[in-house]
Amino acid sequence: MNTPQDSSLGREVAYPSQYDSALLFPIPRRGAREEIGLDEAALPFVGHDRWQAYELSWLDRRGKPRVAVATVSVPCTSPNLIESKSFKLYLNSLNSTRFDDDEAARLRITADLSGCAGAVVTVRFGVPMLVEEAEGESLDELDVAIERYGPPAPEFLSADAAQVVTETLSSALLKSNCPVTGQPDWASVSIRYHGPQIDREGLLKYLVSYREHAEFHEQCVERIFSEITQRCAPQWLEVEARYTRRGGLDINPWRASPGIELPARTVRDLRQ
Repeated sequence: MNTPQDSSLGREVAYPSQYDSALLFPIPRRGAREEIGLDEAALPFVGHDRWQAYELSWLDRRGKPRVAVATVSVPCTSPNLIESKSFKLYLNSLNSTRFDDDEAARLRITADLSGCAGAVVTVRFGVPMLVEEAEGESLDELDVAIERYGPPAPEFLSADAAQVVTETLSSALLKSNCPVTGQPDWASVSIRYHGPQIDREGLLKYLVSYREHAEFHEQCVERIFSEITQRCAPQWLEVEARYTRRGGLDINPWRASPGIELPARTVRDLRQ
């Protein structure tokens, strides 16, 4: 079985000197989803995990280095997520690999990542534009006392059925921890919805309750989506977390109600 403990996370690993697609380490999504009551055959959301890679290089056919940045999209319906350290090591294994042209490199990366995820992954060169201000209204200046930092506390979530709104709320205070190494993962989160108005103080307390929680980024976002759905009953919901960069990679899991085809905005935060 591929578990986080079997991966290269938390271990001293030599950087690869030659191309090796076997460095990629898949982790099945099923187990974490079962923990929060999600049925793989009937997911309540659509979405993807958008990776942004900033340290990508290979050699052209004559041995001259090429450098690029890239955006990688892994569908949330893939059976596996791609473990982040293995992703980093894999990209570095391309450093001394020759390709006939840039498209050949892109196609090789696409094929390898798709094989790891177990579904079609898209890769394009370039990353989204950088924005300095979060969309919607920030929760972070609310004058609220907080004492709960883990585990996640969905009991803080509530909504007023008498007030139906369409709004986007955001916070830069989301933090969780790697379930293997314990290292902190920092993110901004955007919540866009239509339905009973969500209590803002309760939502902020709920998001901060992830602060000492250990779970992968993708799983945190699926938990947030599921618990807001259960507690607040929005007619539709969109949740995206934009995590800060580590090892030349950042990840942006996005989950939305079926029928929403794309995120409202595809951008990078200032911290990314």
